[in-house]
Amino acid sequence: MNLRHLSGLILLGGFAVNANAADWPQFLGPERNGKTTGEGLAVAWPKEGPPVVWQKKAGQGFAGPVVKGGHVILFHRLGDMEVIERLNAADGKQEWTYDYPSVYRDGYSSDYGPRSVPTIDGGRVYSLGADGAIRCVDFTSGKEIWSEEARENFGAEKGFFGMAGSPLIEGDSVLLNIGGRDGAGVIALSKNTGKLLWKATDQEADYSSPTVATIHGKRQALIFLREGLVGLDPKNGKILYQFRWRARIHASVNAALPVVVGNRILLTSSYDTGDNLLEIDASNKLTSVWSGDSFSSQYATPMHKGGFLYGLSGRHDSGVGTSPRCVELATGKVLWTQDGLKASAMIMAGEHLVVLTERGELIRMNAKPDKAAITGRAQILGSGARAQPALADGKLFARDSRRLVCLELAEPK
Repeated sequence: MNLRHLSGLILLGGFAVNANAADWPQFLGPERNGKTTGEGLAVAWPKEGPPVVWQKKAGQGFAGPVVKGGHVILFHRLGDMEVIERLNAADGKQEWTYDYPSVYRDGYSSDYGPRSVPTIDGGRVYSLGADGAIRCVDFTSGKEIWSEEARENFGAEKGFFGMAGSPLIEGDSVLLNIGGRDGAGVIALSKNTGKLLWKATDQEADYSSPTVATIHGKRQALIFLREGLVGLDPKNGKILYQFRWRARIHASVNAALPVVVGNRILLTSSYDTGDNLLEIDASNKLTSVWSGDSFSSQYATPMHKGGFLYGLSGRHDSGVGTSPRCVELATGKVLWTQDGLKASAMIMAGEHLVVLTERGELIRMNAKPDKAAITGRAQILGSGARAQPALADGKLFARDSRRLVCLELAEPK
């Protein structure tokens, strides 16, 4: 496996945590779908690019930042410590840090930092380290509330690139995709105490994160594991349905989140696997609506808007790389593709797509099905910009392997 598969860890997709339009408190935003509302982006960027509000040195890792209430959480590795750090969103000044030792070593890359985006909920920060350290710390003070170890206590395996699924808060539970032994492929812990509530499935973990949706009036947790999709009752971990969807080769990952639109679920993977739009009935029977290679997403989760899907298609570690694309949901027809960008991450903000390339270039595109249109571009970071950025209160928070930057994308007030 090429080490550039490592990019598949980052964008490891709705449901809402406690948030408002100015927050980005978890992986892929307020609704865990890559979209934000109420963001009035500037019509045009200056020649030199969007204004830089502040920037800060960052340690190792591919965990993107999260934002709530005017504060930013950065999860990275400094030396032999995994560090959770709270910053002031206005000026980047450090407010507190919490750390613990990490012995994680990666077999495919020299970056040993955390891969999983933290989650902020109810005055707490929840994180999963590269070697399986699960932590809950107080959002205000940074003091530890509880801790758990996925490898030591649940037999979770390191996998290709360590652990990368972002914690999901559902009710009073924290759902984690860890690939543990003895039926602990997925676990639910009490978000208040860390106590195990239930465990389910013997499947290996992969690099997708749990998501939840209400389908036919029933709350369901959807997890894209090594062998394919598993639907669970989030209250007790009961398996509701399973659908095998994975590459034929061993050196492969499932990393994009399932995309739920009504009673339909889109799965997409790379490695000559492609995509499958499933329809689920009230008895949890799954039927394929269409399947092909409309999206062949190695790790980025597509976003839905008005009957169309926008996302990144292709294999990131290939010579061609990944490209922004628009696909008609009902048919799987590809309406447009913007080649040559080697994109790494994408956010939808109203009528705009905000695209970050692995080379550190920020690109704005129209979120419209008729044609691809680039409306702005600027170099904001260096190479290795593989982490999912956050867009909160008109500001973009993005990082590469060396620094975290805050940019003003909103219209001047």
